Amino acid sequence: MEKFKFSREYEFKASPKVLYQYFSTPAGLQQWFASKVKYTSDSNFDFIWDNESHPARMSVQRVNKLVKFDFLKESQRGNFVEFKLEQSELTNATFLKITDNSDNNDVEELEDIWDDMIYKLKEIVGG
Repeated sequence: MEKFKFSREYEFKASPKVLYQYFSTPAGLQQWFASKVKYTSDSNFDFIWDNESHPARMSVQRVNKLVKFDFLKESQRGNFVEFKLEQSELTNATFLKITDNSDNNDVEELEDIWDDMIYKLKEIVGG
C-alpha cells in the first residue's frame, strides 16, 4: 500500500531545549503522544496506543533539533513520524514540524489527531 506523507507545523513559545525532551524520552512522549512508552534497547522504543504495541526505532536524533521514529512491525514498514524543531531568530518562537508517514490518507482525521495531541503538549509546556 502506498504511504501518505502528512506534514503540519505548530508554533510554541517554549525553547527547542525545553521541547526536545517531549520527543526524545519515553517519559516526555508518554505525557502527550502515547498512553505508554517504553525504551526497550539500543534506540528502540515501544509505543502503546489502545493497548496495542507499536515498536519503533529512533533512526535520527539531533539534540534540540530533530527526532525520527521508524515503526518496525511488518504491517507498518515504511511508517515513520518525525519531529523537527526550528527557532525563529526574529520572533524567538519555536516551530515544530511534524511529518507523519503512514497508511492513513485521511487529511481531516490526521489534522484532528495531531491538533489534539499538540493541544495537550501545549498545555504541558505552557505555550
